[in-house]
Amino acid sequence: MNLTILPALLGHGLYGVLGVLLAEVARDCYHLAGHYWSPLIPWHNLHHKAYRPDLTKTSEALYRRAELLNDVPEAVFMVAVTALAGWLLNPSLWLGTAYAVGFLLTSLGRSQGLWADTDLTHLPGDLGEPPSRWIVNRTYHWRHHFDRTTAYFGGTFTVVDQVLGTALSFKNKTIAITGASGALGTALLAELSQKGAKLIALTTNPDHSFPDGVEVVCWQLEREAQLSQLLQRVDILILNHGVNVHQDRSAEAIALSYAVNTWSVWRWLELFLHTVSESKHRALKEVWINTSEAEVSPAFSPLYELSKRAIGDLITLRRLDAPCVVRKLILGPFRSKLNPIGIMSPRFVAWAITALAQRDCRNIIVTINPLTYVLFPISELMRSLYFRLCSRANSTQPN
Repeated sequence: MNLTILPALLGHGLYGVLGVLLAEVARDCYHLAGHYWSPLIPWHNLHHKAYRPDLTKTSEALYRRAELLNDVPEAVFMVAVTALAGWLLNPSLWLGTAYAVGFLLTSLGRSQGLWADTDLTHLPGDLGEPPSRWIVNRTYHWRHHFDRTTAYFGGTFTVVDQVLGTALSFKNKTIAITGASGALGTALLAELSQKGAKLIALTTNPDHSFPDGVEVVCWQLEREAQLSQLLQRVDILILNHGVNVHQDRSAEAIALSYAVNTWSVWRWLELFLHTVSESKHRALKEVWINTSEAEVSPAFSPLYELSKRAIGDLITLRRLDAPCVVRKLILGPFRSKLNPIGIMSPRFVAWAITALAQRDCRNIIVTINPLTYVLFPISELMRSLYFRLCSRANSTQPN
C-alpha cells in the first residue's frame, strides 16, 4: 500500500464514524422533540402506546401506525441531517446517511408488515441484564417506556443522556440511605428530596431529627438481615455508613473498622441484590457504595484505608455478576464528624454525586485530588480484569 494515502484513508474513516455518530445524535434530538414539541408529541405517543411492559405489542395495527408516523419521520430526519452535513462539510460524512437509510428502509418495511420483528431494543421478553453504560440495550430503553419517559432518550448510544443528565431519573424512586444522620447522609437526603425521590433514612442514631417526609428506620450492626423485607420496596440503596478510628491500631479498633466499613456494607449489599427477583428490577434497582478515595490514596488513618480497600475490592469482584447496577462513590475529604478538617462541603459532594449518577457514571469520583481521577480508573480496570480472568461466576446467583 502507498503509505502516502494512509492519512487520507484514516481521515475518511474518521469522518465516516463521525457521520454515524451524527446520525444517532440527530435521532436522539428528534426523540427529544417528540416529547416536548407539540406537533410531534401525538405521533411519538403512538410509539409508547404500542408496547406493554414486557415489550410485546399492544396491537399489530397500532405498532405499524407508530412505525409509519414516528419511526419513519425520525429516520428521514437522520438522513436529512447527515446528508446536509456531508454536503456542507465532508462527503465522508455520508456514511452516516447510508447508515440512516438502513433505519428508514427497516421502519418502512415494519410499517407495511413486511416483517414482524421489532428492533433489538424492543424485543419482547424478560430483561436479561442491567442497563448498559455506553450502548443502549433493552433494559436501558425499557426505562424510557416504563420508568420515566422524560429520561433515557438514547436510541443506540447513551451520549446525549450523559450530556443532558437524563441517564438516570430519581423522580418517585424509593431511595434508602445508611449513615443518614451523618453530614453526607443529611446532604444526600436534601439533594434527592429536591429531585422528587421518596426517602428512607437508615440510621443507628434514633435520637437524630430528620426532615418531614423522610421515613426513618433504625438498624443495628450485625442485624442488617432484620430489614431484608424493607429492601424489597427500595429502588436505590446508598451504603454510606462508616467509622474512622484515626490512628488507633488496637485489636478493638481493627475489629470495629472491619465490622462497620467492610462486613456490614457487604451484608447490606447481598441482602439488596437478593431483592432483584423480577425482570423490571434489573432496570429499576441500583446500589451505591461509598468506598472513599482511601481505596487508592492515603487517608492518614491506616485502618480506615485497609477496611475501605477491602470492601472496595469485594465490590469490584461482586459487580462482575451483579444483577443490577452497582456504583462506587470515590469521595475525597469533606467536612464531617469522621473528618472535621475536610475541605469540601457535604452539600457540594451530594450535588456532585447525584449529577454524576444522572450521567450514568458507575465510578463516581468527587475529590480535589487530581491524582485520584487518574489512579482510580487504572486501578479499578486492572483489578476488574484480574478478577474476571482468575475467578468464575457462581451458579447460585440470585435471579
